[in-house]
Amino acid sequence: QVQLVESGGGLVQLGGSLRLSCVASGNPFPILLYTMGWYRRAPGQDRELVVTLSGSGVNKATYADSVEGRYTISREDARKTLYLEMTNLEPEDTAVYYCYAGRLHDHLWGQGTQVNVSS
Repeated sequence: QVQLVESGGGLVQLGGSLRLSCVASGNPFPILLYTMGWYRRAPGQDRELVVTLSGSGVNKATYADSVEGRYTISREDARKTLYLEMTNLEPEDTAVYYCYAGRLHDHLWGQGTQVNVSS
């Protein structure tokens, strides 16, 4: 059974930075084949896409307009870890951030990590 575990959330001031991590535990998990990504859910809102990173060696990143230029996704396959570097944070970025891994009919979600940005 594969699990995704996020970490790195917290409280940061306007303009600050955070780095989220998502570690996949359990075997087998051919992370190279999976599309990975980050989603978020702000208070009172639906979950929305933040960024995805395609698998199978393509590694194409697709960002939401609201985070383009401020967020950077990366992956370290040997460690089965996905990262999200967030800079120039705004109060509107406050949300629970979820890690996602998907391939064919297999869709995995982490439990989420809270990010709070104060003004």
